[in-house]
Amino acid sequence: MTGVRNGGDLVVETLEALGAKTVFGIPGQHALGLFDAMGRGNLHFVSSRVENNSAFAADGYSRATGEVGVLFLSTGPGALTSLAGLQEAYATGVPMVVVASQIPLEGLGARRKGMLHQLDDQKASAANVTKSQRLIQHASGIPSAIQDAWTEAISSPQGPVWLEIPQNVLLDPIMVPPVEDALAEAADNPPRVELVREAVKWLSTAERPAIIAGGGTRRGRAEQSLLSIAEKLRAPVICTPGGNGAFPWNHELSLQSWIEDQYMTELLEDADVLIVIGSSLGEVTSNYFTFEPRGRIIQIDAEPRVLESNRPGLGIRADAGQALAALDAALTEPHAERADWHGTSPEALVKETLAKVKARLESQDLGKELKFMADIRDAVPATMQTFWDMTISAYWGWSCWDAREGQFHSAQGAGGLGFGFPAAIGGAVGLETTGRDAAGKPGGSSRVLAVSGDGSAMYSISELATAKQHNVPVTWLIVDDGGYGILREYMVGAFGKATATELARPDFVKLAEAFGVPAVRVAPEEVGDALRAGFAADGPNVVVVETLLKMFAPTHLEE
Repeated sequence: MTGVRNGGDLVVETLEALGAKTVFGIPGQHALGLFDAMGRGNLHFVSSRVENNSAFAADGYSRATGEVGVLFLSTGPGALTSLAGLQEAYATGVPMVVVASQIPLEGLGARRKGMLHQLDDQKASAANVTKSQRLIQHASGIPSAIQDAWTEAISSPQGPVWLEIPQNVLLDPIMVPPVEDALAEAADNPPRVELVREAVKWLSTAERPAIIAGGGTRRGRAEQSLLSIAEKLRAPVICTPGGNGAFPWNHELSLQSWIEDQYMTELLEDADVLIVIGSSLGEVTSNYFTFEPRGRIIQIDAEPRVLESNRPGLGIRADAGQALAALDAALTEPHAERADWHGTSPEALVKETLAKVKARLESQDLGKELKFMADIRDAVPATMQTFWDMTISAYWGWSCWDAREGQFHSAQGAGGLGFGFPAAIGGAVGLETTGRDAAGKPGGSSRVLAVSGDGSAMYSISELATAKQHNVPVTWLIVDDGGYGILREYMVGAFGKATATELARPDFVKLAEAFGVPAVRVAPEEVGDALRAGFAADGPNVVVVETLLKMFAPTHLEE
């Protein structure tokens, strides 16, 4: 059948017409028609080794480039294996189009025909981790379904959208002509005018306004409006892990990202009006639900289920970019002179609070950890994007990482292991494919950094083959402490001992070299030089540091 246009061609042609350039995934028996069609198209295919990592890679591609990530999946086990990766994309609001194959039409409807990979209802399995799910039963419906899925994926709240196409619909010859154009525009999601008016009314009398910038701020590209509003109000701004980088790190109103510190909690509790953008005030942002604000809350989020999910307030359902632009335009009266935190200026308060956080950290015998993170930050170019797995280094990064001109990406949405390396592969491929550097500017380096622990590294170790096969410019830092370090710390803190946290692990250097990927093992104090050498090299490389890092003391447990 090779060379005959089929349903797979309609998938490829529509994606290309929508602007897709790269696809991640793994071939499968029921998806052969799709892969046959790719041979006639122009999509660049990156074949991962595990479907979950394909999902993380498509996620990283989207985060790095701002474009839609595209994922091709096989049926049954392959589709199901992707779900944990899709949960992270769904929780974080990453736009993706997922095309899964299906068994032939005659096997659908929960009939037990004994077909390979058969599920009673495959798309139902994706219902918890995607915005919507749709089965396409006729080739003529493919272009419009993909166009609709793309539109839904990029409409706030953004997220992955699931389509599945049966084997025979992908394989059978078609009469439908080649797709020449496709259009997908994000649905408008502006704030309601009376809500903006009410928010301005609240802010017009506020003496102690403050702002929490969550991940929605970045997804809505609201950074410039946020800066303008903060300066108009002289409002201190703190970024959540997802919002890290939404506000200039060293601005005189920046509380940076020390969201888990009690000094920050106390400052935010004292605000008379708190603007919360793109955050649910969830577990981490609320310092583990110890946050008890005494003022009024204005909460802006594109997802209506987030509004007032943890605290009552003035809920504004809107895209963060549109909402903050409207709020900025409406803040025309002078407000700056009103800012007064009990006789202290907001700028002085920010400086004092950061100093108190620094002093607390310096009192905890964390010199090694602070230097380790500072050495990484010093080695990483200002424009480089970084991808962090769920590991102690990342938990430090949530609070202390200055993204500068690059971007900070982590798996804080769903919190699953294995995100860092495959997402970084996707990010680097995306930057190469789009011809932009890590700051989104034309040209320059597309190299990225991935950071994992030894436990999380084993979730995605097979992707060393992907990185080698595609010569992906990614440097992978593996911080090896011999186990699930954060769980070890939690268990020792709670029970006095840790159970089942220690891990037998490979020699990561030899393992990387077996894949043909250069690797080096260095002492913690040599991490900066090792990373600089990795960044200067071609293709993938690995830096292994064997060390036990501690976390700063959790202030939500203090008496």
